[in-house]
Parts: sequence; C-alpha cells; structure tokens
Amino acid sequence: MPLHTRSPNRPSGRDRVRNQGATGRARADRLRQRAAVYNRGMIDRPADTDLAYPLRTRIRLLLLRWLYTLTMYLATPVIIYRLFTRGLKFRGYLHRWPERFGHFKAPPFTADSIWVHAVSVGELNAAIPLIGAMRRRWPEHPMVVTTVTPTGSDRVRQVFGEDVFHVYLPYDLPRMVHRFLARVRPRLAVVMETEIWPNLFFACRKRGIPVVIANARLSERSLRGYGPVQPLAGEAIRSATFIAAQSQTDYDRFLSLGARPERLAMVGNIKYDIEVPAQVVDSGLAWRASADPRRPVWIAASTHEGEELAVVNAHLKLLGHFPDAMVIIAPRHPERFKAMTQLCENFGFRTRCRSEHGTALPDTQCFVVDTLGELLRFYAAADVAFVAGSLETIGGHNVLEPALLSKPIIVGPHTFNFGDITHLLVERGAAVRIDTGDALAEAVAWLLGSDVRMQRMGAAAVEVIAAERGALARTMILIERRLQS
Repeated sequence: MPLHTRSPNRPSGRDRVRNQGATGRARADRLRQRAAVYNRGMIDRPADTDLAYPLRTRIRLLLLRWLYTLTMYLATPVIIYRLFTRGLKFRGYLHRWPERFGHFKAPPFTADSIWVHAVSVGELNAAIPLIGAMRRRWPEHPMVVTTVTPTGSDRVRQVFGEDVFHVYLPYDLPRMVHRFLARVRPRLAVVMETEIWPNLFFACRKRGIPVVIANARLSERSLRGYGPVQPLAGEAIRSATFIAAQSQTDYDRFLSLGARPERLAMVGNIKYDIEVPAQVVDSGLAWRASADPRRPVWIAASTHEGEELAVVNAHLKLLGHFPDAMVIIAPRHPERFKAMTQLCENFGFRTRCRSEHGTALPDTQCFVVDTLGELLRFYAAADVAFVAGSLETIGGHNVLEPALLSKPIIVGPHTFNFGDITHLLVERGAAVRIDTGDALAEAVAWLLGSDVRMQRMGAAAVEVIAAERGALARTMILIERRLQS
C-alpha cells in the first residue's frame, strides 16, 4: 500500500482526536466513580503513598511486610499457648478467643462508627474523657471501643456498659483485620498512645479510613525496639492521618521514626484533663475512716513482681518510725493478687484484701487491692503515693492520677514511659525520686513526718496539672477536622 494513501478502516486525524477525547472523558468518569466508591469505603483504596518511593524502597517495604506477616502467622501457635498459660492465672484470657481472630457477632449498626482502640487500662483511662466528649459531640455515630487485655475490657464495661460496642482487637494479620473492619465499618479510627500495627494501619489507609493517633507517645525503648523493621513501622506511621504527640520528646521521636511533619503536632497529654468524680474522693475518705483516719497511710500503686519485696520491706522498716502505719498495695496485674496477699501474711503483717474484706480495720497493717478500676479511690484514701513500675526497668506508670488528688509522689529511677510528666513533677517539687527500693522506707517516712511538706508537694502537683490542661480540647478539634474531611 502506498505510504500516502489511507486505509478506509483507519480513522482520520480529526477522528483520532475525537476518539481520544471520548476515551479521556470515559476514563475520567471511571475515576470519579471509583473515587466515590473509595469514599464510601466499599473497596480498598490503593496505597498511593507507596508510589512516591523508588522501586528499590518499595520492594524493600513489600519484603519487610511479607516477612512481618509471615512471622505473625508462624507465631500464632505461640500466642495461643501464651493466652492459655496466662489464662491459668487469670481466667479472663481464656474467654472470647474468636474475637482475637476477627470473629464476633455483628454490631447493631451498619456503618459510620467512630472506633477507639486502647490496649489496656492505662490507655483506656486516658481515652475515657475523649470518648465521652466524642459521644456528646457526635451522638449520631455509633461508638466502638477495642482493647487487648481482659482488664481493659472489664474497665470498658465498668465505665460504659452497653452504651458502646466493645470487642477485642484482632491480631495484626490481614484476614483478621479485614474481617474486623468489614464488621465495624468505621468512619474514623482513634488509636490511643503507642499502638502501631502495620497491617491494621495499611488496611485503614486502603479503605480510606482516617487514623488519628491520640495522646501519642513513643519511648526511647520502643523506638529502639523496632530494630530491623523500623522502616515498616515508619511506613505504618506515615499511613496515619494525624499524630497528636503528648510532648516535644514524643514529637521528635515520631519524626525520627518517619512521621510526616505536616501530619504531626505536639498537642499535650489528655490525662491532664481527667476529672476525678467527687464521689470517688468521698468513697476513698469513707474507706479511710473505717481504718482510723488519724493513722498514717501510704499506697504502693501498680506494683510488679520484682517490686513487691521492696514494698513489704519498706513497710517493715516504716513501722519502726510509725507503729500504726498502714500500706495499701495495688498490684498491677490480677495474677499477682493472691501472691501479694500471701507475701504480706508471710511477713507477719495483719493483712486484709478488698475482694474478701472490703475495708481495713484500725489495726490492719497491709491492705491489698485485689480488684480492678478502684485505684483512684485508694489514692484518695492515702497520704503518700509511691507509683511503682519504676523500681524495675518497666518504665513507670501514670503519675498524674495521684497528682490530680494533690498527693505527694514517690517514683523510682525508671520512668521512661512517663518521662516528661515525671520530670516536670520532680522539677516543680511535687514528686521525689529514689534510686533503689532500699530508699523507699526513708522517703515515705520523710514525707509522713511533715504535714506541711506533704501539703506543699500536693499543692505543687495541682499547679502542674492546672498549667498543662487543654489537650482534650485540642485533640477534639483535630478529630473534628478529620471526621468532616
């Protein structure tokens, strides 16, 4: 065929332009339709952020995710065995296993829920004022609350009853995560503090579900712990819609992990905004009255196994200075309740426990809080608070609860979980730090020996709390923007 002739079946230049325009319009229409489907959460949204990476980086992330998921699958028998062995000590771990694999009864709603995840009691306590504020602000959105531990689950039921839909968060495996999200169909996910699950975050990103990490904190230990999978953790963090960091230190650590600066802000700690109900304080004072309100009382809160002996030894020494003193001991984990009671009895202390006796007597020397959700009540009943988890390399626990109640605080050397808060309280004279368990008795005696000193430290704690409030309101503004976008 001559080059200058045109096949009768071949379109002219004008026809080709017209056809290309029609094709472009059709493609644009398809994209708009797919976008509408994505926005309704009906199918997975492509992981568009991955496309910005060089090919080598994308391959590396895919390999890391594959290895991570494979490891999670291989570890499943070990996880089940650990659940079973823990369940022998604490029966709660033997119940509701299907939920941990994404199998649960369908919720009484079809879509548009707000989902809040708090791993255990500490994170849930921080989430309670936020959940309450969101329920008041958006009553039309069903509320889903997930936890990992039975103690966290019990706390959800205790505070919210049937007003929220509660299940355990499934393990971070693709099929289990898919089943969970398909059932609760969240419009927004709020993850409290430190929970970074790559497959969960990626699944939310693909479904177009905004993820806000609220009250976000990241300890130096956790940052180092990611080790060779840090790039994968960083990519999961970049999947989050926004990260509301507790402090400047946490802000810097999230940046070093790989968070996007435009999706990260230092918002403050919601725990400063917790309000202690008046009835909790009144019930603590009433309990104290039954044990003789004139005697000195100190509390060792959230103790761990390695700290129990230091606490009872400290009380033994303290009785040499204050013969009528009483210690309230609240173990962190339920499996230590009986062991703690037995240890006190073995030391010859006149011992009572919450579950069996309810109250202390005027001659009680050790009182073991073997129940959950009552720590604030017993902080209110005490004169001095030792916040445990800090004598061992556990990293300490929430020092804000006794500070809210104007109590002088004692901590050990290891407080990296609440580093900024603890440092601020120590710096402002609201808390004292001891180096070892051997110094605990001396610190308690030093505080109990001076009402003026205890009052001054308690007042300093209240001032710190008052100056740092406001994170709840700032977090609500961030959530509202993501919910409306």
